[in-house]
Amino acid sequence: MSDSAVFVPHFHWDREWYEPFQVFRHRLVAALDTVLETAETDPDFRFTVDGQLAAIEDYLEMRPENRDRVVALVREGRLAIGPWLILLDEFLCSGETIVRNLRMGWAAAEELGGAMPVGYLPDMFGHIAQMPQILARAGIEHAALWRGVPGSVDGHAFNWRAPDGSQVRTEFLFDGYDNGLDVLLIPEQIGRALGDYAEMTAERWGDDPVLAMAGTDHNAPDPQLASWLRRASGEGRAITVATLDEYLRKHVRDEVSAVVTGELRSHVRGNILPGVLSVRLGLKQRMALAERTIDHAERMNALWSRRDDSPFLRLAWHKIIESTAHDSVVGSGTDETCDQVAARLAEAAQTARAVRDAALAEPAALVPSDGHLVANPLPFDRPALVEVDVVAPPEGTALRATAADGSTAPVQLISQAPTVLSDERMDASQLERVLRRIHRRELFGRLIDHYELTAGELVFHLAEVPSSGPFDLLILRREVAEAAAAHPGEWRVLTLEEARATALVPVNVPASGLASFRVEPSETTTSTVSVPTTATDRTLSNGLVEVTVAADGTLDITGPDGTVLHGVGRLVDGGDRGDSYNYAPPAQDVLVSEPAEITVEVLETGPLRSRLTVTRVYEWPAALSADRDVRGDRIVPTPVETLVEVRVGEPFVRVSTSFLNQSADHRLRFHVPLPEPVTTSASAGQFAVTERGLTAEGGWGEYPLPTFPAGSFVSAGAATVLLDHSSEYELVGDGSELAITLLRAIGSISVNIHPLRDEPAASEIPVPGAQDLGMRIENRFAVVPSASGWRGAHGVALAEEFRNDVLVTRGTGHAGGQLPPDTAGLQVDGEDVLVSAVRRVGGDDAQGPGTEVRLTAMGDTPSTVRVTGSFTEATTVDLLGRPLSRTPVADALELDLGPWEIHTVVLR
Repeated sequence: MSDSAVFVPHFHWDREWYEPFQVFRHRLVAALDTVLETAETDPDFRFTVDGQLAAIEDYLEMRPENRDRVVALVREGRLAIGPWLILLDEFLCSGETIVRNLRMGWAAAEELGGAMPVGYLPDMFGHIAQMPQILARAGIEHAALWRGVPGSVDGHAFNWRAPDGSQVRTEFLFDGYDNGLDVLLIPEQIGRALGDYAEMTAERWGDDPVLAMAGTDHNAPDPQLASWLRRASGEGRAITVATLDEYLRKHVRDEVSAVVTGELRSHVRGNILPGVLSVRLGLKQRMALAERTIDHAERMNALWSRRDDSPFLRLAWHKIIESTAHDSVVGSGTDETCDQVAARLAEAAQTARAVRDAALAEPAALVPSDGHLVANPLPFDRPALVEVDVVAPPEGTALRATAADGSTAPVQLISQAPTVLSDERMDASQLERVLRRIHRRELFGRLIDHYELTAGELVFHLAEVPSSGPFDLLILRREVAEAAAAHPGEWRVLTLEEARATALVPVNVPASGLASFRVEPSETTTSTVSVPTTATDRTLSNGLVEVTVAADGTLDITGPDGTVLHGVGRLVDGGDRGDSYNYAPPAQDVLVSEPAEITVEVLETGPLRSRLTVTRVYEWPAALSADRDVRGDRIVPTPVETLVEVRVGEPFVRVSTSFLNQSADHRLRFHVPLPEPVTTSASAGQFAVTERGLTAEGGWGEYPLPTFPAGSFVSAGAATVLLDHSSEYELVGDGSELAITLLRAIGSISVNIHPLRDEPAASEIPVPGAQDLGMRIENRFAVVPSASGWRGAHGVALAEEFRNDVLVTRGTGHAGGQLPPDTAGLQVDGEDVLVSAVRRVGGDDAQGPGTEVRLTAMGDTPSTVRVTGSFTEATTVDLLGRPLSRTPVADALELDLGPWEIHTVVLR
């Protein structure tokens, strides 16, 4: 049994949770004031600031005068800060966001004296498979964590191995991150209590000293802690006060034999609270949107803009990363807190959108204003469909799209707009009021092409792109004043818009590149689509996939290889008496899966896109009864609209669901029955595709429901479902169906009595906003039938295409001018290779600016990747951006990636 102990004073600081951020920050400032005063008074005192630099940033924003005090303690090694910017939920953001979190946290900590080189992850609700590689590729050799470790680990440490083989020594906080507090309950008896604890846990420690984590949520340690421990150290056991980094570097000696590979989602030693994956759907969707928008903004800015918008990008990333905190995006906070997270994510997306649009405005200036520019954010060539507003063709005339090389393609009209915008009658004395609506040339959102002024009538002709010459508002005002004086009495003012239509246009866009087109009338109405999409009353097809609406409103989908999925989209609604952390079915649950009414309507019949809607009306209970183990008697008829879509050339069926939620305390899931039962599933997320079985490991105080996270897709047997945002799924019916959660509506942060959890996860605080009552709940997927699973279906590439639409904007050059030639950007060729970042770096570097590209081999076999573009040098860097090796190249770089390898390179 170990005869020594190391106490690590710390706190765990939830930046926002059952109180909003600013309330918690008020407490944080007081706590860190105490920490600084204690450290400066007692040279033996050490403190570990929870592994997240945000706590220090938030503190110094209120106490800027204390920056030098913080730096001094960090440099002395008595205050450990970083390496993360925020302690995140690892499954509810992208892998790229995790890298930026570490990178921003590390950089900020270095400016304050140095980052703690420990992947401290104390309270996350499970851990992703690739975390050891992320840490190792940032030069971090140690991790420390609590939740999710499997029962096979019987010591206090293990080697945690990523799918690529990278590993870090990991300290297992098997008794939580507050295990030292019980020893400190009675300061006069610390020696005796420590002896008792060491004896009870002796099998865990071996010859290593006991690690006593002396801290908990939202509290600074008692200023007398170090003096208490000095007194106790003379009672037969050596006691040291240290930072977590010091414990790992100076005090542990035993060889670590246990090895754990992959994700950590076991319930055996701590609750992992899996219900956070599905509560407050809107936060998950906002996170995905913000991440997607900033990714596109960085790519457009790096490839097509001369602007330095790095301050805006840093701001957007900071707001995204703040929102990944493990009590933020998860939705386990109060309504007030979650509203602030949603607003922060919206602000991040808005900031990124501004950068994206400004970057695209530069090449758009070279495109005539009667044309459109299309940008491809993905590093491979792709065909795409874009919707644009165009001049409607004369009756009996078709439209065509003409590309820069002169090639043409048919256009599908989606809708047409009315041409009469306003028809008013007024006295001549009121005409000046009409003229004040005009802003230079703009009227009702369009531009005045020309006007007609006759006795008693003024007619405006509006266009999106005027074809007439200059327009002078002052001349118009003078002419109208003279006409009104000559013809008093009633006037007619008619505002006409040129006939407009919404058109669906096919366009081929180069890798990371730009293409342009214009839409114009065509002399022929014959379609030239080689394999058009078609629609009948209940069937859609594009020659690759076919979907038929069955009698019960579900879908039968046939894939390119002939694989058929029957009954896709069966909806199953059941009660939920749980909370934000854990789902719980009522003891007397009522499952509703059969609709009371079904209607089908065809919306579009091709040739580029065909669509139909299936509306199913379900009779869902409005809420649980007074007895929460019983669903209530009051029924709310709820129409659920399912939009089904096939596009030309796509090997999948797009499916969107939408309904107005009028029921509380329930869970709704989208089922995909499988052709035959399976024993495993796989989901993509955070630089890996993780395979899981039908069960989860239990053993602690939480029932191990086999509900799992999925990022960009989930696959089971012959069904692969592409996802828009992080989602929860489960294999049900002994592996015969895949169920994806569309909504989990609950009313409490935590409930004290939970049938699937032994103890409360937090206080029982009402959160009516988590019921999503009165909210329109929308989800979108794409279903890929393939007998060869996600690999054979090219799931990695298809998921990228599904989630990342091309970007389209109107040209701003001279109308009627020549379209600029298509231009390619960065191209990446390789099977199952994910490109998670393309961004400008190093503007202030002696090496000059470059383009950082992050690639991951998303498979268990080696990959050869070819990167093509305008560059002459490639520097491999670690995840913190530090150079590792430099290679001269000539516009192309070949890389050999190992299985699941994350590789970062800067191209110059």
